[in-house]
Amino acid sequence: MKTLQDKNPVILGTNDLLIGLCNSVSNVLGVTTKTRIQYSGMVQRIKKTCLKPDIGCFVLFDGGFSGLVILNFSAQSAIELYESYMLNMGMNKEDLVSSYTSDEVSNVMGELMNQVLGDFTSKVRRELHTDITQNQPKMLVINKQVMLSVDANLDQPEARRVTFYTARNNIFYLELAVDRTEFIKLYDFEPQAVLDPDELMDQAIAQQQNTASAAVMPVPSPGAGDTDDLLRSLGM
Repeated sequence: MKTLQDKNPVILGTNDLLIGLCNSVSNVLGVTTKTRIQYSGMVQRIKKTCLKPDIGCFVLFDGGFSGLVILNFSAQSAIELYESYMLNMGMNKEDLVSSYTSDEVSNVMGELMNQVLGDFTSKVRRELHTDITQNQPKMLVINKQVMLSVDANLDQPEARRVTFYTARNNIFYLELAVDRTEFIKLYDFEPQAVLDPDELMDQAIAQQQNTASAAVMPVPSPGAGDTDDLLRSLGM
């Protein structure tokens, strides 16, 4: 009988998870802002993850494996992504805030991070056949040169940092900390199909429109014959 070692099994580790997360960051931010988001071909091994100026976002996740994701934005990169996102949503430039410390900028950064982690967890479910759940993204505007460490309670932590570049060459950083783990492919399988969010949105809108149309359909009014019968029954 052949063993798994004889079959040269596919083994995925921390760096493979990191690549999937980096692709989620670049794809989601690229689509939502309609700009090009790139990341460095080099990755740093770090001992601990930190929140740094000017805007730090972090999300804890748990399930098939546990970990922590941090995005540290400079003021310039945060404002650029915020403006691009809002303009892509149809907002006028004169209606946008100009300070990265504004709550509106933090809210947009949190929403973007939520979408990034949603894409990543969906990818984990399709490609690794396991589930992870996330908490709500936490935001912190840091206007002083301080570093805050986030404890993810990992048994055997491995941490990585990757540099990202916006379309205007502003920089932000992704940091990932996960428990040391490996995924070993036991048998061949096809990853689940990726659902098209635009198609799902169109279907939902069409269904809502059909429901609304049915709800407002006019009720036929009584005909003349019905009115005469009613008057006769009343002796009129």
